[in-house]
Amino acid sequence: MEKLLAARLHAVKVRPYLASALFALHIVEDRSVPTMAVDAHWRCYVNPGFVTRFPLEELAGVWVHEVSHLLRDHHGRGERYAREHEPDERREKGAPAGDRGRLRRNIAADFEINDDIYGDGLPRPAGAVLPSLLRLPDGLLMEEYLHTASMSGLTGDLAWLDCGSGADGQDRPWELGPDGAHGLSRQQRDAIRFRVAEGIKGRPGDAPEGWRRWADEAFHPPQPWRQLLGAAVRSAVGGAGAGENHSYRRPSRRSAGVPGVLLPGLRRTPPRVCIVIDTSGSVSDAELGSALLEVAAISRSVGGRRDLVSVISCDAAAGVAVPLCRAESMELIGGGGTDLRSGFARALRSRPRPDVIVALTDGQTPWPSAQPSCRTVVGLLPRPARTVDEEDPDYVPDTPPSWARVVTIG
Repeated sequence: MEKLLAARLHAVKVRPYLASALFALHIVEDRSVPTMAVDAHWRCYVNPGFVTRFPLEELAGVWVHEVSHLLRDHHGRGERYAREHEPDERREKGAPAGDRGRLRRNIAADFEINDDIYGDGLPRPAGAVLPSLLRLPDGLLMEEYLHTASMSGLTGDLAWLDCGSGADGQDRPWELGPDGAHGLSRQQRDAIRFRVAEGIKGRPGDAPEGWRRWADEAFHPPQPWRQLLGAAVRSAVGGAGAGENHSYRRPSRRSAGVPGVLLPGLRRTPPRVCIVIDTSGSVSDAELGSALLEVAAISRSVGGRRDLVSVISCDAAAGVAVPLCRAESMELIGGGGTDLRSGFARALRSRPRPDVIVALTDGQTPWPSAQPSCRTVVGLLPRPARTVDEEDPDYVPDTPPSWARVVTIG
């Protein structure tokens, strides 16, 4: 364990933008694992004999390799590919480790990440497969490698290769499953991806092109909240100049034209925002991940003034308005029915009162009958097509009221 943890620290040192993801992995010792492997719930299964045999620097490369599978969602993508292109594939729990379809997906996933994660202090581990083995170009996605190469010549030689369900979407006998200890929820996994993507975009020169491309595509661009909230405040108080105060801390440039007179300058005051997040059962973990991304963007739009932003979790009942700390680590409570009217009422009872209420929801909620006393922006979260409600097949959710500014997220 000491050697394994030292290897992880080395990986963090040479790939600091992956630190949040590397430290999020929970280690599970298991001698039935061929080498090191991960599952979709961010557990890392490790064979002690493998750790003993491998040099520390190469173990650091394995750490980065395994966490790359999880950050790039090879679990979900592998499942989708198998469902669409391998209808006869045996994907039930406990399927043989040498299964050809599973191995092809694992190899293709390795091709996607191995072409640019090594070097610069991270030596390539022995046995790491590269696209050049099949004379394929670097920089393609797992799905593209699966479409362009049969890999029949590799599967026999690489039968030992097994990075776990986190690499291909097929469960293994040794994995603890979704209800096992130390697994991460979908919301927690999305939060880690968000933090890594933000770190890469904040210092783009430190990451290879493949990681920069991933960071750009990992999450949809947030809404331009600075403009949206500014427009909301100006509209709420009636015209241009709203949200601006005169201050002598920054004198007006016109003072130069009036000798002996000091004129105050205009200073823009950022609005106080209360965010109501729909946490009902109809909102998926992926949609909540999108909501957290917007919360972080709203915080940046008010100059990082977290004291001006509060968040209310709301399903059928509203929680307490809590001040914003870190959007990616915020706990959202709910999971029941949907009634955002209680969330609006709670926001309006907040002290000090908000200048703007932002409601992030899938839209399946009753709306307040009367317009709130402050400006309202409704962000409709991205969502897949839903099946018809079996209890009420004729149900059609109400559209947001006309007094709200409506934007579509994603």
